[in-house]
Amino acid sequence: MSDKKSWGSTVAGWFVVQDPPSGDAAAPSDAEPPPAPQPELNVFASQPPPAAPGGVVDFDKVFEAAGIGDAERERVTRTQDLLNSLPPGTEETVKKQIVMASLRAFGVPIEQIIEATAQEIQALEAYIRNGAADTDKVTAEAAQRIKQYEDEIVKLRTVMQQRVEEQQAVVKRSNDKKLEVQKVLEFFGQDAVARVVKESPKLQEPK
Repeated sequence: MSDKKSWGSTVAGWFVVQDPPSGDAAAPSDAEPPPAPQPELNVFASQPPPAAPGGVVDFDKVFEAAGIGDAERERVTRTQDLLNSLPPGTEETVKKQIVMASLRAFGVPIEQIIEATAQEIQALEAYIRNGAADTDKVTAEAAQRIKQYEDEIVKLRTVMQQRVEEQQAVVKRSNDKKLEVQKVLEFFGQDAVARVVKESPKLQEPK
């Protein structure tokens, strides 16, 4: 098995997660179950990791929260710079010889560079998992509140509909009763009714 294929088992599954390829082939099928949530990694014991407003991550703050010091981060950065400075197409054997020789010149043990690099990757995986757990919590709470609001909306719509139907029934029955009572006024005539309505302190002239 090649080194690239064995990375996943090297550090208990948190080493590297490749981005899925773009296109329809990368889309999960409807039959696929959602991935099981990963347990959180307790590497932020000294201080909570920083928030990522808009998805922008302050990686130095993440590493600092995970207890990775400036010197350790500098080792990783220096090694990265060495690798990036090599001409494209440099053979892996030559690349390794050049980088190893440069690192030895710095006087930093290789094991410490590997450890610091693995620490950073571990911190990033912990940051991902902790963020996922917090996101799950927020979305679950939001979904519960939305459900409560939706239930309340259904109740309010029911109350509204009942009230409208009641008012419609009131209008119909009241108009029917008015027609019955109106027969008395029609018996006395419009002029007599108008005169009484105008003179009575109890009545208001219809507008």
